[in-house]
Amino acid sequence: MKLYFSPLACSLSSRIALYEAGAKASFVEVDLTTKRTEDGVDYRAIHPLGSVPALEIEGGEIVTENAAILQLIAERYPEAELAPRDPLGRARLQQWLSFIGTELHKAVYLPLLEKVPAEVKAHALSMADARLGWVAARLAGREFLLDRFSVADAYLFTVLNWSQVTPIDLKAWPALLEYHARLLQRPSVARAFAEERARYAREIERRAKGRSAGAEPALDTR
Repeated sequence: MKLYFSPLACSLSSRIALYEAGAKASFVEVDLTTKRTEDGVDYRAIHPLGSVPALEIEGGEIVTENAAILQLIAERYPEAELAPRDPLGRARLQQWLSFIGTELHKAVYLPLLEKVPAEVKAHALSMADARLGWVAARLAGREFLLDRFSVADAYLFTVLNWSQVTPIDLKAWPALLEYHARLLQRPSVARAFAEERARYAREIERRAKGRSAGAEPALDTR
């Protein structure tokens, strides 16, 4: 398997899942500005929309969309127990993946990270309290979103991590702050995060050299 990713974007959750499963995979970094891989290939020839993650599997098949990739990894490595096996458990997993992807990733965090009008950012921020509060209430007294660590936790950790570069302060929701810190102690999460944070830092340095202001680029979460 080959995962196409961008440092600290939503593809981080797929890397976490692969590490958690002990899967053999290679990783190819994609510059989401130029739409080229680190070895100069036009990424749009792999995924026409140019977004990450994309997972290449046997026969050159390409799977896209974060929630689909996460569930595929869970299916391929059932011994890792990254997804429930019973129907209701799977429905709960899909519920969380859908909520994180639409109500947090796209509705709240993405506008705060992109160059959009101020009123769009204000609207996104206005939705944060209700949505993050809802998640915090369900994590109170719980270690994970479901009964054990799942691919949904990998995704939520990744999205909550973007709070560091937005006006969202997780201190307003102690359960979320504790959850994020707790997951960061998990070996698969710590490894994936450390590797991608180092790559992101190098990208910041590279881009800064090409700009007189040297400002840090916005985190691209697509």
